[in-house]
Amino acid sequence: MIDRLAIEGYRSIRSLVVDLAPLTVVTGRNGSGKSSLYRALRLLAAAGQGRAVGELAADGGLDAVRWAGPERISRAVREGGPTEGLVRSGPVALRLGFGAADGLGYAIDLGLPVPASGGGFVSHFDRDPDIKQEHVFAGLEPRPSSVLVERRGGVARVHGDDGWRELARGMPAWGSVLDEHAGAADAPEIAGLRRQMRAWRFHDAFRTDAGAPARRPQVGTRSPRLDDDGANLGAVLRTSIEAGHEREIARAVAEAFDGSELEIVGHDGRMTPALRQPGVLRMLTADELSDGTLQFLLLLAALTSVERPTLIVLNEPERSLHAELFAPLAALIRRASEQTQVLVVTHQRQLADALDGARIELEKEHGQTVVAGREGLLDQPGWHWPKR
Repeated sequence: MIDRLAIEGYRSIRSLVVDLAPLTVVTGRNGSGKSSLYRALRLLAAAGQGRAVGELAADGGLDAVRWAGPERISRAVREGGPTEGLVRSGPVALRLGFGAADGLGYAIDLGLPVPASGGGFVSHFDRDPDIKQEHVFAGLEPRPSSVLVERRGGVARVHGDDGWRELARGMPAWGSVLDEHAGAADAPEIAGLRRQMRAWRFHDAFRTDAGAPARRPQVGTRSPRLDDDGANLGAVLRTSIEAGHEREIARAVAEAFDGSELEIVGHDGRMTPALRQPGVLRMLTADELSDGTLQFLLLLAALTSVERPTLIVLNEPERSLHAELFAPLAALIRRASEQTQVLVVTHQRQLADALDGARIELEKEHGQTVVAGREGLLDQPGWHWPKR
């Protein structure tokens, strides 16, 4: 489980450290930085797949996503003064990390490439940031005594019973140690952490329009997890039913839709979900369901899939849902959090109240995202970024 999340220098987040629970709800007004936290966590997951640099480049490079405010919030700024003219003294850095009280944590530090000097070769990949540092560690934060694998620049090393040993030299600036050395026999922590991070699942803005993939019958093959576009909705639900989750799924559908029953209709090797509703003479298949009903079934599939990830992140799951569905959805999420850590990002307070999980409320203060009620950075949970 992720017990602590740290973000520095990303979009509206200058510096933020939060503790997470088995079920955590992130709330706040529009523009408070909920999306920045969500996207930072997705970027952290991409690092576990060796895609962090590519993801940043696709977003326009480090300059497009880094914290754009002053390096330090001065007293004059806090008292309402202008922020113009404040010059950075330190290097540009985007840092992401997480810690686990009883497991492994990871921290990555990304920065701008060092420009060529003396008329040397100039790369055309100037949107790609460099990975300056990576740390795999035990516990909640990357303290020197807890670090197991360290990468600085092009050199990676691993800490064993006999002290530090070099793992690699000349690593490319775009290559993560989690990807380049996942098979290192003397650094099993890398493979374990990589598996954990690659298992995280993010569900954001399922399509429910008339042409949505989830509305069309799909080839029926066992599906332990929901595709990002929800195309295998019927197959995922049927796989979960046959794996023993029939009562859980039936209960959620009945609670949400006044005693309705879910059926998976198969024809010519293709599957589609359908609802049998009280008082309706025939089943309604996915192509006939309302946007809100289909959204709920997609969330149901994600939360009851056979493959239970270590972390599920739901970004604004209330989209298209009528308020009457918030309580059944909250009950479904709470039950899922008993087996899988769940983080829900929502601006809908009615849903947040129904979830009754640990709550992180974000707000903007002098342009930066902060946790409401905190008095400053010293009020944050502990986290020490390794120095470059």
